[in-house]
This record gives sequence, structure tokens and C-alpha cells, in this order.
Amino acid sequence: MPLSRLEKMGVNRMTRPTAAIILAAGQSTRMKSAKSKVLHEIGGRSLLAHVLATCEGLKLDRIAVVSGPDGEDVRAATEGAGALSVIQDPPLGTGHAVLAAKDAIANFKGDLVILYGDTPLIEAGTIEQMFSARADGADLVVLGFHAADAAPYGRLVMDGDQLARIVEAKDATAQERKIDFVNSGVMVADAKTLMDLLSKVTNNNANAEYYLTDVVGLANDAGLACSAIECPEEEVLGVNSRVELAAAEAALQKRLRLRAIEAGATMVAPETVFFSFDTELAPDCWIGPNVVFGPGVKVGEGAVIKSFSHLEGASIGAGAQVGPYARLRPGAKLDKDAKVGNFVEIKKAHIEEGAKVNHLTYIGDARVGAGANIGAGVITCNYDGFDKFFTDIGAGTFIGSNTSLIAPVVVEAGAYVGSGSVITKHVEEDALALTRPEFKQIKGWAAKFRARKNKSKD
Repeated sequence: MPLSRLEKMGVNRMTRPTAAIILAAGQSTRMKSAKSKVLHEIGGRSLLAHVLATCEGLKLDRIAVVSGPDGEDVRAATEGAGALSVIQDPPLGTGHAVLAAKDAIANFKGDLVILYGDTPLIEAGTIEQMFSARADGADLVVLGFHAADAAPYGRLVMDGDQLARIVEAKDATAQERKIDFVNSGVMVADAKTLMDLLSKVTNNNANAEYYLTDVVGLANDAGLACSAIECPEEEVLGVNSRVELAAAEAALQKRLRLRAIEAGATMVAPETVFFSFDTELAPDCWIGPNVVFGPGVKVGEGAVIKSFSHLEGASIGAGAQVGPYARLRPGAKLDKDAKVGNFVEIKKAHIEEGAKVNHLTYIGDARVGAGANIGAGVITCNYDGFDKFFTDIGAGTFIGSNTSLIAPVVVEAGAYVGSGSVITKHVEEDALALTRPEFKQIKGWAAKFRARKNKSKD
């Protein structure tokens, strides 16, 4: 069996049970939002969902999420993801929040990681390294980073390989303030050991709160081995404001673009392309500038997505072409070598192999058969104000420009529909259907009209 990416990094997979407590009781005060902070989104899913997905990828044995008393929306998201929900009431600090989850991990014998619902970019590999450090003999492992601006953070004071203490910024001496290795808040320890240490934490501080960081000093006093590992600052970027939300989005997009390029996609201007967390790009696809991928998009090998296109919930087959200025809405499916051109919108429709929908057209709730050609301005009229109806367009058909197809309707294979038609009835195979009124011309009418109008102005 080939080595995984983590095993190549020298990270051992753990056989000991593992669990997570995710702290998500923060309010949206600085976000200026009625929605809980951790439910704001980057890359098409919430901050909390990113953290939960990381935990799920680690195959943890238990996951508990701590929310505040007003966090009904957080609890709904937690339970929807299959995690345990815990309420911290009243909120008395990070240490108190972890203790609030004590019953949720009662009788759990294994390692526990403390994570944060507003810190969405932490990598599974980093958490596995922390578990690995536990296996190598550390009783308590803290995740740190070298900060570009260390001023707001607690300093990690090291004594060789031993983490001696965490000093809060406001309590640091002049010498300690020079330390740029700072605390992310993420830590790993044996679950029982951590809860025992937290039971000894006091709230003898200016804020009368129970701080999780105090367990490091208590662990050292008890003769336990405390260590710290390092990750990039970007990985533990916390979100407390809209500004920080935008920064997290930018960091995630940078990560997703790099992954796409490394996986074989070509992007002319990658800084202008925006991905969702689940975008799938096959090798040799080509992405033009200013393309936006909403959730649920898969792009096949060699497909071309041209500039200013917006895709969501869509499947793009190998060699297919989209755009420029195309919109693919949920349920759009393009088979191999299909073409959807400029100013075309596709919704819940299957465009089969080699079919062309080149410009200025709406195709919704429909099938367009293999090799069909859909002219400019064609509309599948799928909605009557109450219900949606289906349009079936057969293989090899030709639908002329500015045709309205009033669903439900079928145009069989090989049929031609004349431009400007309004089709309300079944069109048979290889037939010509058109609904144009008889052509009428009145010679000289325009000149007489102008003369009459000009005379009336005199």
C-alpha cells in the first residue's frame, strides 16, 4: 500500500482513540450580524463546517461543539453534521467552555484536541502531527506560530524542547514581548489529564474567567512534559470581524488555487478565479480569468471554462466548453464536447455530447440531445408561475434563433424549428416546425408616414 501524504511527512497515524472539542460560543458582535459568527462562510461553507470537515477527515471517535446560550443556529448545524452539541451558559472563558463539554466526553479514553469554530483553515496534517507528538511522549502539546505582529498574542516561553508557560501579552515582560512564537489556542492532551488540569484552573484574573492557557503552568507544576509544534500563521487565522472573514477567504482561495494548479489545471490569471471548498478540476482543464465556482462543480479533463463564467452545482464533461459570460446553475450537466457559449444560462438541464448552445439562450428543466444546435435567443419556457415543466430536445435537432419552446414539449431527433417560432405542440422526428405569420409588405408606406408626421409639425 502506498504511503499517504502524512506518512511521507513522517507523521504516524494513531491507533489511540481521538476526539475533539470545538469552541463555538463566540457572538457576532464585531461581525455586526444576527447570525452566529462561526456560521459565516468562506469558500462556500461555514467556518464551523470547515473545522468539522477537518475533524471528519481525521476519523475522530467523538466530536463535541460548544455553543453559547443563544446559539440555536450553531446547535442545529452541529447536530446536522452528526456532532455532539454542548451549551456553555454563562460564558466564563475558554477553560470553562472546555469543561462544559466534560459530560460529552465522559468515559472517553484517548487524546483530545481543542479547536475553534472561528479558525477554519487548520489542516488535518497539523492536528495529526500534534497527536504524533503525544505518542512520542508529550503529555500536553500546544500549537504555536511565528507571528508577523506578535503584540496581541500570548507568548510561548520555551525551555529547550519543553514549553515552560504561556504568558498573555498584557502580562509579558519586556524580554518576553520580544518572543514572536505565540499561542494559537489549539492544544492536544489525554482527555482525562486535560479535564483534571482544568478542574484546578481558577478565575483569579481581571476578567474573572477560566483560561485554557493556565493548564500549561499547572502541567509543568505537576511534572508533565509540555511541548509546542509550529504551523504557518495563515493556518490558524481566527475570524472575529468582517475584515478577518475577508482575510480568511483570501487565504483559502490562495490555497485552493495552488491545489488546482498542482493537480493539473491551467489558469491564465489564478488570482481572479474563485473556488468553493468542493470544486473538482480534472487534469488539463483550462480556466480563464474571472471565473467563479460555487459549490458542487465538477470539471472534466480538457474542459475549457472561459472568462466571466459563473458555475454552481454543475457537471462539465471532458472537452466541453463554457463561456465566456455563461451561467451554469444547479443541475446543469454538460456531456463530452458540449458547448455553452456567451450569455447562456443553463439550469437543471442535460446538454448531451457535442450539443451546442452558443449564445444568448436560456435552457432550463430540459434535455438537449447529442449533436443538437440551439440558436441565439432560444428559451425553454419552463415555468407557469406555479410549476416547472420539462422540454425534451432530441439528438441532431436544429432550433432556430429566437424560438420559444413552451413546456411541456418534445422536439424529436433530427427536427428543424424555424427561427422566431413559438412551439406548443409535439414536433415529430425530422420534421420542420415553424409558427411565423404570413409575410406582408406595403410599398411606399414608410415614406408616406414620415411625410404625414412632418406636415403635422408645421
